[in-house]
Amino acid sequence: MFVSLLYCTLNKIHNPTLHLTIGISLPPTASTRNLGFIFDSNLTFSDQVSAISRACFYFRDLRRIHPVLDFSTAHAIGTSLVHSRLKYCNLLYFYLLKTQLNRLQHIHNSLARAVVAAARSSPVDHILKSLHWLRVPEHIKCKIISTTYKLLQFSSPQYLRDRPTITTFTFYSVTLLRPPVHSRLRITNRSFRHTAPQSGSYLSSPLFSGSNPEPAVNLSHGMFHSRLKTYLFSKSFPPYSSPSPTD
Repeated sequence: MFVSLLYCTLNKIHNPTLHLTIGISLPPTASTRNLGFIFDSNLTFSDQVSAISRACFYFRDLRRIHPVLDFSTAHAIGTSLVHSRLKYCNLLYFYLLKTQLNRLQHIHNSLARAVVAAARSSPVDHILKSLHWLRVPEHIKCKIISTTYKLLQFSSPQYLRDRPTITTFTFYSVTLLRPPVHSRLRITNRSFRHTAPQSGSYLSSPLFSGSNPEPAVNLSHGMFHSRLKTYLFSKSFPPYSSPSPTD
């Protein structure tokens, strides 16, 4: 829906060519690359997902050389691909179309099967759990929450200093105020100012209840990220959950 609304908005712009004072004109383009991430004109990120798919295509070679690799080496190769490709700038994938998220998850699942040399038709939940890999939506959520925590604790990164309004930020809890929406475009929900307030409940102490509970605001960023991932992992793969369909 947000894509169609954005497309209609772009169509209303007459002659969107940018004319510079030095006499150079820059016409619009269907997509452009910035810091290795491909932005298309409608922000569907379909070109970016396609690029990731092509870049991860060589994971098939991992199957070919798997007999001469030990598990730790195969796992290190697969993890490096997940971190460098699927998790790179994944904050931008929040509120992405489900079709694109499914494409990313399919790449993720295929890579997991290749790491353990499992058949392509093998149920993937057990494999992801054995590798301790979060699913793609949980990776995105983890990055949003972790970035919000780092911003509140250390006022960094600098480019996000225009942060969400904090109503309370105490030793035991965090409450963030979501800014009002002045646009009917759902794409505004993908901005950090709108996504970060959803992290408030995860930044509170109940997240880490257990044998050694400790308030989230009292943890280092590294420790917070580690415990957050463990928490999301336990929610994604409960002890007696039924396996999800294969893809």
